[in-house]
Amino acid sequence: MTKREPKPEHNRRREENERSLMLINDNINSFDHVISSLVEVCGHDKIQAEQCAVLTHIKGGCIIKVSDAVTLEKMSLRLRELRLDTVVI
Repeated sequence: MTKREPKPEHNRRREENERSLMLINDNINSFDHVISSLVEVCGHDKIQAEQCAVLTHIKGGCIIKVSDAVTLEKMSLRLRELRLDTVVI
């Protein structure tokens, strides 16, 4: 096993500020609605949005975006307006 060099300090700081936006399965919204919402709000391409929708359906939830808390809270609010269940973790 090779020894890894420590990450630069500025990378560690950025990682500490990063949060994840999780989509939670609700068994109500159609796949088409979820996919179009992820494309609109998160900037996913169609394939990425489809994969997130399927993972959410099968596993009950899926991380759909990693960013700073302020950005994710705005995205979460918009997705909730579109009737999707999300949480910033």
